[in-house]
Amino acid sequence: MMILVKNIEIYDPKYIGRKDVFICGGKIVLIEDRIEIPNNKVKVIDGSRKKMVPGFIDQHVHITGGGGEGSFRTRVPEITLSKLITAGITTVVGLLGTDSTTRSVENLVAKAKALKEEGITAYVLTGSYEYPTKTLTDSVKKDIVFIEEVIGAKVALSDHRSPSLSNEELARLASDVRVSAMLSGKAGILVVHMGNGEKGLTPINEVIESTDIPIRTIRPTHVNRNKDLLLEAFDYARRGGVIDLTCGIYEELGPGRVILKATESGVPLENITISSDGYGSWSRYDSLGNMTEIGVSQVDSIYKEFITMVQNLGFDIEKALRFVTKNVSKALNIYPQKGTIKEGSDGDVLILDENLEIKTVIANGRLMIYEGELLLKGTYE
Repeated sequence: MMILVKNIEIYDPKYIGRKDVFICGGKIVLIEDRIEIPNNKVKVIDGSRKKMVPGFIDQHVHITGGGGEGSFRTRVPEITLSKLITAGITTVVGLLGTDSTTRSVENLVAKAKALKEEGITAYVLTGSYEYPTKTLTDSVKKDIVFIEEVIGAKVALSDHRSPSLSNEELARLASDVRVSAMLSGKAGILVVHMGNGEKGLTPINEVIESTDIPIRTIRPTHVNRNKDLLLEAFDYARRGGVIDLTCGIYEELGPGRVILKATESGVPLENITISSDGYGSWSRYDSLGNMTEIGVSQVDSIYKEFITMVQNLGFDIEKALRFVTKNVSKALNIYPQKGTIKEGSDGDVLILDENLEIKTVIANGRLMIYEGELLLKGTYE
């Protein structure tokens, strides 16, 4: 498909002015002050009074469904294509959570392949909360090196549902991820679900201090779940680590508010990313460990947080975009293929109106939503 967007303000996420953009073969081919292609096979979109931004990258989504902690009836269903694209997400990283018994890495990879067939970009992390790590090939290294969609692994720490792995086991897992990244040219990240446990980031810090594993290999997520953990995470980011903030469930510690605190505290903002934890369940427990409440996180929380940052918290569009586009793509080693609007980058863009409402979504050069109308749905939607 060939698409020419005329006279639109472009944020790459840096503002680069009002331009014409030609997308062909799934790529952004030209960005010029004026482009004329007199051919009726080219779809021309009027970008007047609109803004073009990179498609959002959500690096933490339970694409095969999360949950299950309140028995079988609480298992969350698989995500659908329309849920992702209506939230402006054109690239997604899928992963497992607590449940790697009724769900599997095989399911996860198959779902990622399905989403790719339906038109967006999808990656996955092997593993889950569990240790020894659940994999597809019986090897973390082989999963990352030989399975196209697998870019890293996951485990859990400081949580009553985590496997209580030792520092030596954590170091071994991080080392496997690191080496497989070198062999495959992938990001090679170990995403660590952080719970409310008293140890916090201590095990990660001890591994980084006692080994030669680069600090950017281990990526703690949900670090805004409590204030003590957040302060530890700020220090981790100051030392060069990447930390991930979760949208939607921590009102007083929402990502936008946390980033304002990080700015005041001298935390390098390029080391902060935002994700939704979409289609994962959130749950609350009493002092005896009994679950008292359970719900489901939505992927549109990432878009809602972007809007909150710009409209309520005083962020300019450039700054707010970084945490869901460029910062994430660099952290996942897929920049400038993703997370920006440049000649040669993938044709993943959103067109927003004056109120920042998503009007058009283009993923891999294909129109998914046009002027608010959903053009494509998942196979069984």
